[in-house]
Amino acid sequence: MSFNNILALLQTMLFKNILVPFDLSNKSLHAFKIALDMAKKYDSKITILTCIQVDTWHHKFYDSRADAELLKKQKKAIIPHIEKLENLANKSNISMKSQILRSISIVKDITTYAKSRKFDLIVMGSYGRTGIDKLILGSVANGVLQKSSCPVLIIK
Repeated sequence: MSFNNILALLQTMLFKNILVPFDLSNKSLHAFKIALDMAKKYDSKITILTCIQVDTWHHKFYDSRADAELLKKQKKAIIPHIEKLENLANKSNISMKSQILRSISIVKDITTYAKSRKFDLIVMGSYGRTGIDKLILGSVANGVLQKSSCPVLIIK
């Protein structure tokens, strides 16, 4: 299906609230730009969601202050990227907000966030991994596609 056919199909649906999971990759930036184009056409709002995965395995000598410090550094590194996206949205007169979540399960957190805030569409990038890479590394995009209660547009 061509991009124009997809846009024609999307015109029959109302996507007023678009969620864009953003992991600082070029794929997620490309997905954001497509979501931005859609938001212009359909007068939609965009929310950027960045999940910072934390260590789920802790031993008896675990110190939560180390996690807190790492989370603080990661948020500080993410903020300039989100500010660039906000500038792009502002130039296009698109309403945008962002959220950074501490995450143990990225797929679960994206789908729960989307459902609890009643998003109409999730637009996200995918690396398109196959074979052993997909088996070992998993696929956040595929997980979101399988578990989401709203439509998901995956951008390669």
